[in-house]
Amino acid sequence: MADLWNDVEAPPASDRLAECVYGSRLIGSDPSMVLHGGGNSSVKAPFEDITGARVETLWVKGSGWDMASIEEGGFAPLPLQRLHRLLELASLSDTDMMRELSAARLDPAAPQPSVESLLHALIPHRAVLHSHADAIVTLTNLADGADRVREVLGPGVLIVPYVMPGFDLAREVRDMWPTGGDDSTGMVLMNHGLFTYGPTTRGAYRSHVELISMASQWLDAHAPRRPATAEPLGEVDPVALARLRKEISQAAGRPMISVRDSSAQVAGFVRREDLASLATRGPLTPDHVIRTKRVPMVGRDVAAYTEEYQDYYRRNLHRARGETTMLDPAPRVVLDPQIGMLTVGNTAGTARIASDIYHHTMPTLMRSEDHLDGYQALPEGDLFEVEYWELEQAKLKRKGIIYLSGETG
Repeated sequence: MADLWNDVEAPPASDRLAECVYGSRLIGSDPSMVLHGGGNSSVKAPFEDITGARVETLWVKGSGWDMASIEEGGFAPLPLQRLHRLLELASLSDTDMMRELSAARLDPAAPQPSVESLLHALIPHRAVLHSHADAIVTLTNLADGADRVREVLGPGVLIVPYVMPGFDLAREVRDMWPTGGDDSTGMVLMNHGLFTYGPTTRGAYRSHVELISMASQWLDAHAPRRPATAEPLGEVDPVALARLRKEISQAAGRPMISVRDSSAQVAGFVRREDLASLATRGPLTPDHVIRTKRVPMVGRDVAAYTEEYQDYYRRNLHRARGETTMLDPAPRVVLDPQIGMLTVGNTAGTARIASDIYHHTMPTLMRSEDHLDGYQALPEGDLFEVEYWELEQAKLKRKGIIYLSGETG
């Protein structure tokens, strides 16, 4: 990973929020670290209210802001003392946590705070950066992921087993921190991503560069990327494509848009003998499930895919927190040896987001399976909890990205 920090262009460290904006944009502009709203950042700096009183404050990335273009107005100011008191609670539901965070904003016009605000507050460093870097999640999705992370990144990182983001994750890190957090420069969340921190955003960014570079260099040495040797796929019958899109739209309960990719990279992947096994093990990080579903559809049998999705919903319904309505069971990614890859969405934009995510997924799957100990995503129950997480569902429904099927549990 190249260090793109420019001391001439960067704001001075004394302007903590401006420096955080600069560092956030550097990370957000690199799709190998952050895709479509993923990742977040924060800085601890005083907030001065209208009376001139100064409050020790966590400025944390607001929900819905893209790190590549975030501005100072994209950060929500939260009083640190209040956040630390919330962390002392024995339990806190997702809805109650977000209500408390929203109410705690020192500026009611600020955006809704990140769901990981309590984790940022917990970390006793002034600046925090978080990404879903490809190189890091490749290591964390190996069958022996935790051992590999320790081997590659060394003892200076805190390794946190997967926990659902939000209050539970913050409490898990709080309990682990005394056994290694103070001496660490970074924290790897299994099947999730990387946190780095320091007294300045520049320092946190430097640690980010160092750890991702270590992971990238190790992977290049032990699991080199294979150049695309397959020829791009040829044309397919447009009537067959239209028929397939119609079947997917019927499964979704509304008209859907599909985008075809027949590139050499896709051709090499969809013609693998182990495609059906490899492509259906789960996404790189749980948050991808919102955009791509848990698994792609391999082949063209929409009815079979729909039936399996319904079975998956019923198998895992006991893990839902509260009453849940099943989402539409239509695939968002289709992999087929003749077609290549189709990504599907209710708009062209959402279809392209699914395509972007899967273009980052394919090389990770192949590197892990061909050179290392094999790709292993989270169990389907953990992915179900994210797909049916009330906070994500509410956010995506506001944006018109998802629709409900009507089946409840």
